[in-house]
Amino acid sequence: MGAIFRTADGAGVGKIYLTGYTPAPVDQFKRPNSEIKKTALGAEKTVAWEKRENILELITELKKSGVQIWALEQADKSVDYREAKLTAPTALIVGNEVEGIEPAILDHRDQIIEIPMRGVKESLNVAVATGIALFHLTP
Repeated sequence: MGAIFRTADGAGVGKIYLTGYTPAPVDQFKRPNSEIKKTALGAEKTVAWEKRENILELITELKKSGVQIWALEQADKSVDYREAKLTAPTALIVGNEVEGIEPAILDHRDQIIEIPMRGVKESLNVAVATGIALFHLTP
């Protein structure tokens, strides 16, 4: 997560929503998460963030406020990330490195973008994939 915070800062992301079991920069007692702090190099303090337990409730709220929901995932209906263009405020969902994004969550997205893989491996590290997508999508 620290690398994602640092990348988000560099790409000018407005806010990160942490859902499910994703670790936050601080715990419930406001103690810093040393692993995130070490990798984020202070970006956990410059990028707004919010911990939310229920991603589907969050998606509903964001959509009501005019935010498009995009997922970074390999799926039947995905488009190459290089062909995707932002036309409205957008939230990008990135998933678990092993299991990806749950189908129930994908059902609520507006678009799925994918990074084509040319090698034997089927996926990238989530922080690397997030960086590729963010720097392509942000002006």
